[in-house]
Amino acid sequence: MALTYRTLMQLAGILLCLLGWVLSCLTTYLPQWKNLNLELNELEIWTMGLWQACVVQEEGGMQCKEFDSFLALPPELKISRILMFVSHGLGLSGVLLSAFGLDCLKVGEQQQDLKKRLLLLGGVFFWISGITAIIPVSWVAHITVQEFWDENIPDIVPRWDFGEALFIGWFAGFCLILGGSLLNCTACSTDAQSSSVHYTVTKVQDTCRHLESGNRPQSLRETE
Repeated sequence: MALTYRTLMQLAGILLCLLGWVLSCLTTYLPQWKNLNLELNELEIWTMGLWQACVVQEEGGMQCKEFDSFLALPPELKISRILMFVSHGLGLSGVLLSAFGLDCLKVGEQQQDLKKRLLLLGGVFFWISGITAIIPVSWVAHITVQEFWDENIPDIVPRWDFGEALFIGWFAGFCLILGGSLLNCTACSTDAQSSSVHYTVTKVQDTCRHLESGNRPQSLRETE
Protein backbone atom coordinates (compact mmCIF):
# COMPACT_ATOMS: atom_id res chain seq x y z
CA MET A 1 0.00 0.00 0.00
CA ALA A 2 2.83 2.38 0.90
CA LEU A 3 4.60 1.56 -2.35
CA THR A 4 1.47 2.27 -4.37
CA TYR A 5 0.92 5.56 -2.56
CA ARG A 6 4.51 6.62 -3.18
CA THR A 7 4.24 5.68 -6.86
CA LEU A 8 1.07 7.76 -7.24
CA MET A 9 2.77 10.70 -5.56
CA GLN A 10 5.71 10.39 -7.94
CA LEU A 11 3.43 10.28 -10.98
CA ALA A 12 1.47 13.29 -9.74
CA GLY A 13 4.71 15.18 -9.16
CA ILE A 14 6.18 14.41 -12.58
CA LEU A 15 2.90 15.30 -14.32
CA LEU A 16 2.73 18.64 -12.50
CA CYS A 17 6.33 19.36 -13.45
CA LEU A 18 5.68 18.48 -17.09
CA LEU A 19 2.65 20.77 -17.12
CA GLY A 20 4.65 23.58 -15.55
CA TRP A 21 7.53 23.11 -17.98
CA VAL A 22 5.23 23.21 -21.03
CA LEU A 23 3.44 26.31 -19.71
CA SER A 24 6.74 28.06 -19.00
CA CYS A 25 7.85 27.40 -22.59
CA LEU A 26 4.52 28.77 -23.79
CA THR A 27 4.92 31.85 -21.59
CA THR A 28 8.30 32.63 -23.12
CA TYR A 29 6.96 32.94 -26.65
CA LEU A 30 3.56 34.50 -25.97
CA PRO A 31 3.43 38.22 -26.91
CA GLN A 32 0.92 39.05 -24.17
CA TRP A 33 3.28 39.95 -21.34
CA LYS A 34 1.88 43.50 -21.40
CA ASN A 35 -1.39 44.86 -22.78
CA LEU A 36 -2.17 48.42 -23.80
CA ASN A 37 -5.68 49.70 -24.49
CA LEU A 38 -5.95 52.95 -26.44
CA GLU A 39 -8.84 55.16 -25.39
CA LEU A 40 -8.76 56.98 -28.73
CA ASN A 41 -9.16 53.73 -30.64
CA GLU A 42 -10.80 51.00 -28.56
CA LEU A 43 -10.73 48.60 -31.50
CA GLU A 44 -6.95 48.24 -31.19
CA ILE A 45 -5.10 46.44 -28.39
CA TRP A 46 -1.32 46.59 -28.23
CA THR A 47 0.59 43.74 -26.67
CA MET A 48 4.27 43.25 -25.86
CA GLY A 49 6.25 40.08 -25.17
CA LEU A 50 9.89 39.10 -24.87
CA TRP A 51 10.36 38.83 -28.63
CA GLN A 52 7.85 41.04 -30.37
CA ALA A 53 5.17 43.69 -30.09
CA CYS A 54 1.76 43.12 -31.63
CA VAL A 55 -1.37 45.06 -32.37
CA VAL A 56 -4.73 43.30 -32.34
CA GLN A 57 -7.39 44.88 -34.54
CA GLU A 58 -10.99 43.81 -34.56
CA GLU A 59 -11.14 43.74 -38.34
CA GLY A 60 -7.56 43.05 -39.41
CA GLY A 61 -6.55 40.37 -36.90
CA MET A 62 -3.11 40.45 -35.28
CA GLN A 63 0.01 42.03 -36.72
CA CYS A 64 3.36 41.56 -34.97
CA LYS A 65 6.82 43.04 -35.34
CA GLU A 66 9.90 41.47 -33.79
CA PHE A 67 12.31 43.61 -31.79
CA ASP A 68 15.24 44.76 -33.90
CA SER A 69 18.04 44.44 -31.35
CA PHE A 70 18.56 42.56 -28.11
CA LEU A 71 20.70 45.37 -26.71
CA ALA A 72 17.95 47.92 -27.32
CA LEU A 73 15.50 46.08 -25.05
CA PRO A 74 14.70 47.28 -21.52
CA PRO A 75 16.73 45.49 -18.81
CA GLU A 76 13.76 43.50 -17.52
CA LEU A 77 13.07 42.01 -20.94
CA LYS A 78 16.71 41.14 -21.62
CA ILE A 79 17.20 39.38 -18.31
CA SER A 80 13.78 37.74 -18.57
CA ARG A 81 14.81 36.08 -21.81
CA ILE A 82 17.91 34.63 -20.19
CA LEU A 83 16.13 33.46 -17.05
CA MET A 84 13.32 31.80 -19.00
CA PHE A 85 15.82 29.84 -21.09
CA VAL A 86 17.60 28.79 -17.90
CA SER A 87 14.26 27.66 -16.51
CA HIS A 88 13.58 25.58 -19.63
CA GLY A 89 16.98 23.90 -19.44
CA LEU A 90 16.63 23.07 -15.76
CA GLY A 91 13.10 21.79 -16.30
CA LEU A 92 14.19 19.49 -19.12
CA SER A 93 17.08 18.19 -17.01
CA GLY A 94 14.67 17.57 -14.15
CA VAL A 95 12.36 15.56 -16.41
CA LEU A 96 15.20 13.33 -17.61
CA LEU A 97 16.65 12.75 -14.13
CA SER A 98 13.31 12.20 -12.39
CA ALA A 99 12.10 9.78 -15.06
CA PHE A 100 14.93 7.34 -14.29
CA GLY A 101 14.26 7.65 -10.56
CA LEU A 102 10.56 6.70 -10.66
CA ASP A 103 9.56 3.47 -8.93
CA CYS A 104 7.30 2.48 -11.83
CA LEU A 105 10.31 2.43 -14.17
CA LYS A 106 11.91 -1.01 -13.98
CA VAL A 107 15.31 0.18 -15.19
CA GLY A 108 17.92 0.03 -12.41
CA GLU A 109 15.77 -1.77 -9.82
CA GLN A 110 18.90 -3.13 -8.15
CA GLN A 111 20.30 0.38 -7.67
CA GLN A 112 17.72 1.97 -5.41
CA ASP A 113 20.19 4.44 -3.92
CA LEU A 114 21.02 5.77 -7.38
CA LYS A 115 17.33 6.02 -8.31
CA LYS A 116 16.64 7.93 -5.10
CA ARG A 117 19.47 10.39 -5.82
CA LEU A 118 18.25 10.93 -9.37
CA LEU A 119 14.70 11.56 -8.14
CA LEU A 120 15.93 13.96 -5.47
CA LEU A 121 18.18 15.82 -7.91
CA GLY A 122 15.36 16.06 -10.44
CA GLY A 123 13.07 17.54 -7.78
CA VAL A 124 15.70 20.14 -6.90
CA PHE A 125 16.07 21.05 -10.58
CA PHE A 126 12.31 21.52 -10.83
CA TRP A 127 12.38 23.74 -7.76
CA ILE A 128 15.05 25.98 -9.25
CA SER A 129 13.26 25.94 -12.62
CA GLY A 130 10.02 27.12 -11.00
CA ILE A 131 11.74 29.92 -9.10
CA THR A 132 13.65 30.95 -12.24
CA ALA A 133 10.35 31.15 -14.14
CA ILE A 134 8.59 33.18 -11.45
CA ILE A 135 11.37 35.78 -11.10
CA PRO A 136 11.16 37.33 -14.62
CA VAL A 137 7.36 37.24 -14.65
CA SER A 138 7.19 38.96 -11.26
CA TRP A 139 9.87 41.47 -12.29
CA VAL A 140 7.98 42.51 -15.43
CA ALA A 141 4.78 42.74 -13.37
CA HIS A 142 6.56 44.95 -10.82
CA ILE A 143 7.88 47.30 -13.52
CA THR A 144 4.41 47.45 -15.06
CA VAL A 145 2.85 48.46 -11.74
CA GLN A 146 5.51 51.12 -11.18
CA GLU A 147 4.94 52.62 -14.63
CA PHE A 148 1.16 52.45 -14.23
CA TRP A 149 1.20 54.49 -11.01
CA ASP A 150 4.04 56.82 -12.00
CA GLU A 151 2.84 60.35 -11.27
CA ASN A 152 5.44 61.87 -13.60
CA ILE A 153 3.67 60.39 -16.62
CA PRO A 154 0.78 62.55 -17.89
CA ASP A 155 -2.69 61.08 -17.54
CA ILE A 156 -3.31 61.32 -21.26
CA VAL A 157 -0.47 58.84 -21.96
CA PRO A 158 -1.74 55.23 -22.27
CA ARG A 159 -0.34 52.82 -19.70
CA TRP A 160 0.56 49.18 -19.93
CA ASP A 161 -1.37 46.58 -17.96
CA PHE A 162 -0.81 42.92 -17.04
CA GLY A 163 -1.00 40.47 -19.93
CA GLU A 164 -2.24 36.91 -19.94
CA ALA A 165 1.29 35.50 -20.22
CA LEU A 166 2.16 36.76 -16.74
CA PHE A 167 -0.58 34.70 -15.12
CA ILE A 168 0.39 31.64 -17.14
CA GLY A 169 4.00 32.11 -16.02
CA TRP A 170 3.01 32.33 -12.35
CA PHE A 171 0.92 29.18 -12.67
CA ALA A 172 3.78 27.39 -14.46
CA GLY A 173 6.25 28.27 -11.70
CA PHE A 174 3.79 27.11 -9.04
CA CYS A 175 3.32 23.76 -10.81
CA LEU A 176 7.09 23.26 -11.08
CA ILE A 177 7.68 24.01 -7.40
CA LEU A 178 4.76 21.86 -6.24
CA GLY A 179 5.73 18.95 -8.48
CA GLY A 180 9.37 19.16 -7.38
CA SER A 181 8.27 19.17 -3.73
CA LEU A 182 6.24 16.00 -4.26
CA LEU A 183 9.21 14.28 -5.88
CA ASN A 184 11.53 15.33 -3.06
CA CYS A 185 9.08 14.09 -0.44
CA THR A 186 8.79 10.68 -2.07
CA ALA A 187 12.57 10.47 -2.47
CA CYS A 188 13.10 11.21 1.23
CA SER A 189 10.35 8.79 2.30
CA THR A 190 12.29 5.86 0.85
CA ASP A 191 14.94 6.26 3.57
CA ALA A 192 12.64 5.17 6.35
CA GLN A 193 11.28 2.21 4.42
CA SER A 194 14.64 0.98 3.16
CA SER A 195 16.21 1.31 6.63
CA SER A 196 13.38 -0.67 8.23
CA VAL A 197 13.63 -3.37 5.60
CA HIS A 198 17.40 -3.51 6.06
CA TYR A 199 16.97 -3.82 9.82
CA THR A 200 14.46 -6.66 9.47
CA VAL A 201 16.65 -8.56 7.03
CA THR A 202 19.69 -8.12 9.26
CA LYS A 203 17.77 -9.36 12.28
CA VAL A 204 16.58 -12.47 10.43
CA GLN A 205 20.11 -13.18 9.18
CA ASP A 206 21.52 -12.89 12.71
CA THR A 207 18.89 -15.29 14.03
CA CYS A 208 19.69 -17.80 11.30
CA ARG A 209 23.40 -17.58 12.13
CA HIS A 210 22.69 -18.27 15.79
CA LEU A 211 20.60 -21.31 14.93
CA GLU A 212 23.16 -22.69 12.51
CA SER A 213 26.03 -22.24 14.96
CA GLY A 214 24.15 -23.90 17.83
CA ASN A 215 23.86 -20.71 19.84
CA ARG A 216 20.10 -20.66 20.07
CA PRO A 217 18.35 -17.66 21.49
CA GLN A 218 17.27 -17.80 25.13
CA SER A 219 13.59 -17.88 24.12
CA LEU A 220 14.10 -21.11 22.14
CA ARG A 221 15.95 -22.78 25.01
CA GLU A 222 13.14 -22.06 27.42
CA THR A 223 10.55 -23.62 25.09
CA GLU A 224 12.60 -26.79 24.94
